[in-house]
Amino acid sequence: MTALICGSVAYDTVMVFEGHFKDHILADRIHMLNVAFLVPALRRNFGGCAGNIGYNLTLLGGDGKVMATVGHDFAPYRGWMKDCGMSQDFIRELADEYTAQAYITTDADNNQLTAFHPGAMNHAHVNRVPKDAGIKLGIVAPESHQGMRDHAAQFAAAGIPFIFDPGQAMTLLTPDDMRDMIEKAAWVAVNDYEASLLAERTGWSLEQIATKVRALVVTRGAEGSRIFTGGETHEIPAVKPARIADPTGCGDAYRAGLLYGLQRGLDWPTTGRIASLMGSLKVAHHGTQSHRFSHTEFVAAYHAAFGATIEL
Repeated sequence: MTALICGSVAYDTVMVFEGHFKDHILADRIHMLNVAFLVPALRRNFGGCAGNIGYNLTLLGGDGKVMATVGHDFAPYRGWMKDCGMSQDFIRELADEYTAQAYITTDADNNQLTAFHPGAMNHAHVNRVPKDAGIKLGIVAPESHQGMRDHAAQFAAAGIPFIFDPGQAMTLLTPDDMRDMIEKAAWVAVNDYEASLLAERTGWSLEQIATKVRALVVTRGAEGSRIFTGGETHEIPAVKPARIADPTGCGDAYRAGLLYGLQRGLDWPTTGRIASLMGSLKVAHHGTQSHRFSHTEFVAAYHAAFGATIEL
């Protein structure tokens, strides 16, 4: 069951300032801010929601194809995708744009200053959900406003069930957009803050949203996650990571676990636990696509976390 993963593909440039922002920003001069920070540590990571989800689904052995628009600087990322065995069938390169990229500076208190350039992602709508490519499942993850709206409508028109994952695009979507995409989606996946915002902006309670889809998934960080489906609530425990290195991309890893469970026809408690473990494995590594594991290692980690066996 091939999954089409619609969303952003981006470079993340992460810089570490070893001091504290608060020591260099004067409260009474915020209106004329002009500061510079020495950042001795710098990493350039392959990222973006669709790229991260696709990477994690590939690790699990799932069948996923990333659909995204990228820029003329995509060659290093293209090589990475090839090396990782990720499909590039629906990657469209735009010669006059840069690939989307985030520039993130983190201080010693884990405060962050981020600048994001959408670049080619602004044109996500030029890609269309194919009707004749064997796609049986999809996800609409954060990308451009028009891209998210169009791809949700195209999935629905093609009769392809999809996950609606608004994520950091919540600020781009209007209440009408959210209501429309929920009603078109088969599943909705949000974190606890996004769940509250979704309920507030749609005017629907979480219980109401859950009745409009096959399942509503709400992640809650270290408190685990909840899956509302068929009038039931499944409590999914969190998995304590080996270390907390970098939470960025944890949600994308979790969503890859959801797609894998849906592809395999697994029950929701098992699917949720796979997703929870994926998030934990990601948190223990810097970057969103630097963690790796074999199927044997994942099965062992699943047994250690939940006392149950699973076959990938």
